[in-house]
Amino acid sequence: MSNHRQGAMIEARTSHPIGPEDFRTALANQAAGVVVITTRVAESLAGLTVTSFTSVSLAPPLVSFYVDGNSATLRLLRVAPFFVVNILADHQADVARRFAAKGLDRFEPADSWYPAEISGLPLVKNSAARLICSSRATNGGALPIGDHVLLVGEVVAAEVDRESQPLLYRRGRFGRFVDHEPTLRESRADRRRNEPNEA
Repeated sequence: MSNHRQGAMIEARTSHPIGPEDFRTALANQAAGVVVITTRVAESLAGLTVTSFTSVSLAPPLVSFYVDGNSATLRLLRVAPFFVVNILADHQADVARRFAAKGLDRFEPADSWYPAEISGLPLVKNSAARLICSSRATNGGALPIGDHVLLVGEVVAAEVDRESQPLLYRRGRFGRFVDHEPTLRESRADRRRNEPNEA
């Protein structure tokens, strides 16, 4: 497409806001990591699947994610002093679907999670990483943006499975990450194998 046609298309688009379906179709091309946010307030457990999770700051270690303003889980997240970001591994698509579904107990089966030492927070078993966060929402950190609410937390503890690969989501389907380049360690090993033997 010529630069002139591209410019005309952009000008036409900016004069008329993009529709919801076109917006969803465009964004569906971006692969996103998948996390399950879990929390506990007294004896009530809550959790949901999120693909908008991102890091915010290194010092202090802050993370954020968005929740639909109509989500039933949002009520507990607004008042919970802590929450957990469970970064799902590539074999946990079923977990992502369960925490995105409505009308069922997302914490069943009971052996799919275990309580953390901090406040008994629910940690999803076998996830790639688990970040325990102190919520900023209880200090005015829940910010309405459009039809969603931005929530921010400070990471106070983390558990990592270094052997896991992350679960990804793109165009309505789950998938996994594939390396296109060898790691530094693999590159060095390949070079050593290809070096002539001078013995």
